[in-house]
Amino acid sequence: MSLRKWSKLFLKTLLVGAVAALIVGLILQLFNGAIEFTGMADLLIYPLILLGSGALVSVYSQMGFFAYLTLNYMGIGIFRRKTWQYIQIVLAVLALLELMFFRTFVGGSTSLQQDLILGISILIIAVVVAYLKVKSTNANAWIPTLFFMMAISIVEIIGVLQIGVSNATIFMVVPLLICNAYQILTLHKVTQDEKKS
Repeated sequence: MSLRKWSKLFLKTLLVGAVAALIVGLILQLFNGAIEFTGMADLLIYPLILLGSGALVSVYSQMGFFAYLTLNYMGIGIFRRKTWQYIQIVLAVLALLELMFFRTFVGGSTSLQQDLILGISILIIAVVVAYLKVKSTNANAWIPTLFFMMAISIVEIIGVLQIGVSNATIFMVVPLLICNAYQILTLHKVTQDEKKS
């Protein structure tokens, strides 16, 4: 991937994250109304703050994406392809179980229901994204896409789960998953274009 292609992917993902955070933030404000606006300046600054937060989330997503690409490259180099796929499946399942159960039973978290909903949501999104990736590429993309959308996304959201506020979790997780899905679904297009050039 050339620097020009990477810059294009970076900027598009930045835009996707900013717009996703703006939409999620406005929806949360509409239904929750947690922030009380005191004047016109607040109304004008709030969308800018949402856009900036979304841009930060997208950069965090991109950091995880390139960490995944590096990990995948090393995994393919060290293990046989089939072995690496099994390792990815095990790690994805462990990450999902950690998210849904381990924090509650070992960490003393009292939000088992929220953790289950979040884990099942991530699983459903991961399956849908993996299905779309397989349709646009080939069957070999199924396990790596599931691994990225489950394990890497869960690692990325661990920090926001420490806050323990549902709105903060929604505000960070939704744009992050959208950015992750966008990156994994467009990766083959970026690398295909690079091979054709």
